[in-house]
Amino acid sequence: MTIDADTIRHLSEVSVSVELQTEDMTLNIGPQHPSTHGVLRLVARVDGERCHDVQPVIGYMHRGYEKLSEVRTYPQITTIVNRIDWVAGYANEVPFIVAAEKLMGVEAPERAQYIRLILTEMARMASHLVFMASYPLELGAATPLFFALRERERVLDLLEGVTGGRFHPNFNRIGGVKPAYGAGSSTRKMIQDLPAGFLKDTRDAMGRVLGVCDELEDLVAGNEIILARTKGVGILPPEVAVSYGVSGPNLRASGVSFDLRRAESYLPYESFDFDVITGENGDCWDRWWVRLQEIREAARIIVQAVDGIPAGPLQAKVPKIIKVPKGETYVRAENPKGEMGYYLVSDGGTGPYRLKIRSASFSNISVLPYLLEGILVPDIIATMGSLDFVLGDVDR
Repeated sequence: MTIDADTIRHLSEVSVSVELQTEDMTLNIGPQHPSTHGVLRLVARVDGERCHDVQPVIGYMHRGYEKLSEVRTYPQITTIVNRIDWVAGYANEVPFIVAAEKLMGVEAPERAQYIRLILTEMARMASHLVFMASYPLELGAATPLFFALRERERVLDLLEGVTGGRFHPNFNRIGGVKPAYGAGSSTRKMIQDLPAGFLKDTRDAMGRVLGVCDELEDLVAGNEIILARTKGVGILPPEVAVSYGVSGPNLRASGVSFDLRRAESYLPYESFDFDVITGENGDCWDRWWVRLQEIREAARIIVQAVDGIPAGPLQAKVPKIIKVPKGETYVRAENPKGEMGYYLVSDGGTGPYRLKIRSASFSNISVLPYLLEGILVPDIIATMGSLDFVLGDVDR
């Protein structure tokens, strides 16, 4: 029997096209070191370079913030909530304090609210700059780290100058913010609420931050490798994002124009002109781009607040011993990573009867099994990093 050349070529193509049948392998990724996003473990079922199933394993950093808060007084709790999302500690304080004020029928003076707003936006800026430093590094680009962290230090210097703390300010008080008193003053007379030169230094810092945003955009958007690793990777459709409770920049990157600074009135954002930035494709690239634009919008808000900050007291009249009337309330805020909410139940005592914390990162990483199904192993890191979560925010 003679076999012609065409038959031989056909048989060789058939033999090449047959895929080898291999068993799936279970791959443990992590637990990671706390110097990254936190201690997280992923259990991935992979076949070669393709993931079939990924399950996040959480709880390594659980510290019981809710129960710790229930055995403390209201003024003591700000030291605890600082540590939930430690990258933006100041922003965690505001919705809790507002929840207590809401039950007490207390409203902070306008100047105090402006200071809260300025420092909250600085916390947003500091958090996003950490993302701008770490995310390209996870994709192999080290240079943006130096640009982003340099400007983040300037922002933290301003935060520290007002509050005395860089990561854990403990600055908000029920009825306002912490006043500064004269040293050794027997009358406890307030002498200053903002450091000398703070307003000018803040304007100057915002100009430098806008400059570094341009530099970061040139470095990252002009990098073909980063574009290849992020565009079209980890696509999160808007309906899926909403169904999982995803919030913040991750939700807006999927094209959903929802921002609690517009929807709620926990701070006077209605007095400021800023844009709610949304993405188009909901991929890793859009999540990076939305956060870059939000840094620019935060700088825009801060400059407006600095130029228009009113004079007046820092503290409303409240009892020396804080007792919150019986009742319950839920206050949520647009934190850097998404919706941070506090469901507060009071029995009329000096501390909460019950406190439930709704943290952004918990819902945001719950979407990982959807995002990582069928993805290539190297894209796990690109997708996971683009969500910008902190495990203290997940585990609470």
